[in-house]
Amino acid sequence: MPSLSNIRKFENLHVLFWLIKDLSWAMVWQPLGLFMILPTVSIAVYLLWKNWMDTTERSHNAAVLLWILANSFWMSVEFLGREELKSWSVIPFGFGLLILVIHYGKTWTKKSSNSE
Repeated sequence: MPSLSNIRKFENLHVLFWLIKDLSWAMVWQPLGLFMILPTVSIAVYLLWKNWMDTTERSHNAAVLLWILANSFWMSVEFLGREELKSWSVIPFGFGLLILVIHYGKTWTKKSSNSE
């Protein structure tokens, strides 16, 4: 398992990139917003890969990656004047939610069966 301090540095950088991307979206800075998709998604993929062996971290990092992909798609279609497509972002949002519902369902079921 990677050291927590190394992962934490990437998580902090990830938040910075994510904020720059979303601020660019809010301020309609199209080139910067579109550019920031790549580093933001890349770090999300890296964090998922580095934490793959830990079920809880894997579930949350996968959900975050899907959230960023959905968010980036939504931002992109708005920037490109194709807002009628933004409803497609519910697909990755939904899969991220599904991953966490399954994860917590398994966690709570396991805790319930252990306490009996």
